[in-house]
This record gives sequence, structure tokens and C-alpha cells, in this order.
Amino acid sequence: MQTDIKRPADSYSPLYFLASLGAGGLAVTFFMFLFFWVPHPDQPVPIFEDVMAAFAQGYLPQQIAIVIAWVGIAAMSFLNVKYLAWNFSALSAFSKTEAYEKLRNSNAETTLLAGPLATAMTINAMFIVGLTFVPRLWTVVEYLFPLAMVAFGLVGIWALKIIGDFLGRVLSQGGVFDVTAHNSFAQLLPAFALSMVGVGFAAPAAMSTQTVTVGTALVISTFFAVAALIYTALAAATAFSSMLQHGTAKEAGPTLMVIVPIVTILSILFLRQDHGLHATFDVQSEAGDTMIFLARMIAVQVLFLALGLTVLRRQGYFADFVLGPKTSPGSYALVCPGVAFAVLMHFFINKGLVDAGVIVEFGPAYWVLSGIAVISQVLMIALVIRLNRQHFGKSAALAVPAE
Repeated sequence: MQTDIKRPADSYSPLYFLASLGAGGLAVTFFMFLFFWVPHPDQPVPIFEDVMAAFAQGYLPQQIAIVIAWVGIAAMSFLNVKYLAWNFSALSAFSKTEAYEKLRNSNAETTLLAGPLATAMTINAMFIVGLTFVPRLWTVVEYLFPLAMVAFGLVGIWALKIIGDFLGRVLSQGGVFDVTAHNSFAQLLPAFALSMVGVGFAAPAAMSTQTVTVGTALVISTFFAVAALIYTALAAATAFSSMLQHGTAKEAGPTLMVIVPIVTILSILFLRQDHGLHATFDVQSEAGDTMIFLARMIAVQVLFLALGLTVLRRQGYFADFVLGPKTSPGSYALVCPGVAFAVLMHFFINKGLVDAGVIVEFGPAYWVLSGIAVISQVLMIALVIRLNRQHFGKSAALAVPAE
């Protein structure tokens, strides 16, 4: 009888970078409380001084929301960095094994894109931590934007190199890509990574007051957005064809909803670009246009959430891999759609419906709709806690991770 104690995460997969990614995304959901519920008239995002002023002068519900945001951002950012560091260490050891060489010569080579994806998320999360907790950060922010673009540039080069290695191998040689194993949206991970780098580049476009910085950010973020869109279209079309023939691979079922975070990231990217074009280049856009754009993006998300949840329910995925005894690192892909939907709902409510005058800010309809975003956020927090216990807690060796 086997009595060894082992964590499922010890059977390493690059998909464990998604544990870091999910925590970083949850930090963003808490920042939404500050972004939309704390006044920040002097700059496009709330900073430490705005939050402290609101906490000192605000009413009790606002103060409670600020405290929750502080705790949530701090806790989730800590987990984000913790699991990113663990993954780099584990990946370094994994890269010296035969399993790594096998991965590099299979369809699963694209799982390595989870590394740059999570790293780009961490850069975004650290910027949020700075805005929230560092006094007078905005006085030096124009020096930070070029540094941030260099960081995102390095991550972007890393991502493009992995993509180049993969596409160069499968497109230059015949028969090395297993089309029958392409029956999921797992191959959209490169597009996810490219979009995350792109939204990072778009941040200076929205927040900088320097024309050169804004222009550079607009151009480079456009490159990564276009690359992500092209990759998404091609990978999704070929994958859907394979799924119609072979069904959806059960362990990769959560990838059916990877479209949801890609949509959120690209939507925020385009909103940032729009703000930069307006503030720096006097390009006008109407509130109604933004509302209908976000409504379309929410519609895409709802459709893919419905598709993914329908397939997962039919396959019994939750009973096996979330609530049951089996473990799969791909389960962390379930966190991203819920987080992304919550974030985009906040934007749709505030930048769409409120700005267009459809609903009143902080009115009954506002809180009902915001409640949908908060419920999604709470569910994802519970899911992260559950998955972390499953994968990183000590368990009997009987609970072998599914391959």
C-alpha cells in the first residue's frame, strides 16, 4: 500500500503558471472597486492619495469597499508573485527532463506561453499595487512608463520566440502537429499571451501626457492586438473543426472559455487606446459607441461561457476535476473566464451604461448589475482556494494527477 505524500503540483506542467495568472486577475477585480467607486478627477486612475481622501471623507459603505479592495489587492498580488516564483523554479527543473523535450516536440509546446502570459499579468498587478499603496507615485509615473514598456517588450519577445519555435516546427515539417489532439481551444494560449502583452503596452497610451510615449504605446499595442486577433481566428477555426469531428478533449474543456479573457483584455486595450487618442490627439468618440462596443463584447463572453459550461457539465468535468478526486493543472483555466467577465462587467456598467446615461451611477439598477460582477468575483475566489488546496496541498499519492 502506497503511503508516500506528494502534491499534485509536483507533477509539473507549464499550465501551473495559470495559478499565478488567476491570482493576478483577482487583484484586478478588487482594483475595480477603487477604479469606479473612488473619485480620481486629476488623473485617469485612482492613486494612493485619492483612495486615502475617499476613505477619510467617505461614507461607511465606501470605506468598507476600500478596505476590502486593499486586502484583496494585497492578498491576491502576494499569491500572484508567490506562484510566479514557484513556477520559474519548477520550470527550470522541468526543462532538464525528458518530459520537457517531449513537450517541446508535441502540440503541448504552446503551454510554455503560460509563462510570458503570467509574467505580463504580474507586471500589470505590480502597477496596481504601486497605484494603491505607494504615496506620490504619480509624480514619477512618466519615468515609469518607458521602463514598463521595456519590461513588456522583453516579455513580448519571449512570447514571440516561443510562438516562432512552435510555428516554425509545425509549419516547416509535415505530420508533426497532431490534428486529432487539436480538439479544444488550448492552442489559443499564444493569443492570450499576446493580448496580455498588448494591454500592458496600451496602459501608457491611456495615462501618459507625453506625445512620444503615447504614440509609441499606441503603435506597439496595436501590433500585439492584431497578432492576437489573427492567432485567435486561425486557432479557433481549426480547433472547432477538430472538436466537431472528435468531440472536446475532457481535460482541455475549460479552454472553451479562453475567448472570455481574451475579449476582456482586448476590450480594455481598445478602451485605453481610445482614451489616449482622445486625450493626446483630440480624436473624439461618443459614449453611445463605447456602450454598444462593450455590449457586443459582453455578448461574445456570455455565448462562450454558455458553450463552455454546457460542454463541461455534459462531460462531468466539475465532478471529476474540481469537486472530485482527480486533478488537472488545466483546471486553473476555469478562473480566467470568471475573473475576465467580472472585470468587463464593471467597464460595461460604468464606461458604457452610466456614461451613456442609460442608468444612474450608484442607483438601484447600477448595484443590481454590479452585483453580477461581484458574484462572479466571489465564485472565482472560492475556486482559487479550492484549486490551491487540491494542487499545492499535501495529499496521498493515490490522487495521481491526470495526464
